[in-house]
Amino acid sequence: MMGFLHFNHTLTLSNFTQLCPTKPTHGTAKYSPFFSYDHIHFPSPGQKVELRRRTRIGTCRITCSAKAENASVTVQEKSVSVILLAGGKGKRMGASMPKQYLPLLGQPIALFSLYTFSHMIEVKEIVVVCDPSYKDIFEETEEKINVDLKFALPGKERQDSVYSGLQEVDLNSELVCIHDSARPLVTSEDVEKVLKDGWMVGAAVLGVPVKATIKEANSESYVVRTLDRKTLWEMQTPQVIKPELLRKGFDLVNRESLEVTDDVSIVEHLNHPVYVTEGSYTNIKVTTPDDLLLAERILSTTSKHPK
Repeated sequence: MMGFLHFNHTLTLSNFTQLCPTKPTHGTAKYSPFFSYDHIHFPSPGQKVELRRRTRIGTCRITCSAKAENASVTVQEKSVSVILLAGGKGKRMGASMPKQYLPLLGQPIALFSLYTFSHMIEVKEIVVVCDPSYKDIFEETEEKINVDLKFALPGKERQDSVYSGLQEVDLNSELVCIHDSARPLVTSEDVEKVLKDGWMVGAAVLGVPVKATIKEANSESYVVRTLDRKTLWEMQTPQVIKPELLRKGFDLVNRESLEVTDDVSIVEHLNHPVYVTEGSYTNIKVTTPDDLLLAERILSTTSKHPK
């Protein structure tokens, strides 16, 4: 999928550079705050260039340094702290226990991603954010995993739980990888991609292009407009952020009493770019009985069953 950027106004060297703060190498991607301008020449500082809208496809392709250089990036061994969110109530499941502890092919849902992360050489520790009454489920895995296991108490809202987990993160960690334990099917390949993008940009999130038509409606349920789905992405987890950036974002969010719906929104409030790493549609969140059945079907058709 190729993204395009339309220009129909006058630019100068100075304001164009503000739009493109970092000159990247070439590599096409879905979205990024960085894009190539090697093909646009400014003979002298301040000279104006007219870029006008065309009737067909736009005139400037969006390119991304993360996409181009991802293969050459190496995330260091034991440099990543995972915050595994396992404190949700899971009311929509209608079960007697939170959804992340229900059995999936005989294993608690939350343990699938825990084992996936624990097998990755980049991961040094997993901070499980959970109710103390469920700690034993994770503690029983300690002999099977080669990473440090820590615990933190969940908060009232998701951002409170992430903040609680962040307090337990090793101060020497270079990346924080936040994951919803109700997403048991995330693959190590997708995690590796988003870790590399997070390292390069500072913040990255797994996502998939939206398939359905999305309409915006008003308070009376009348359609206001149809959104262009080519620009829409469904966010997943993991969401990867450099720890110093996440702490700075939390300082702002807490100081101004802001509410955020996902983790990278915290750094969006800092006006810091967030890269969307294309993930997999199989990385579903198990929230209903139908989701549980779908997860079982997906696992039954693949050989990957981390444990």
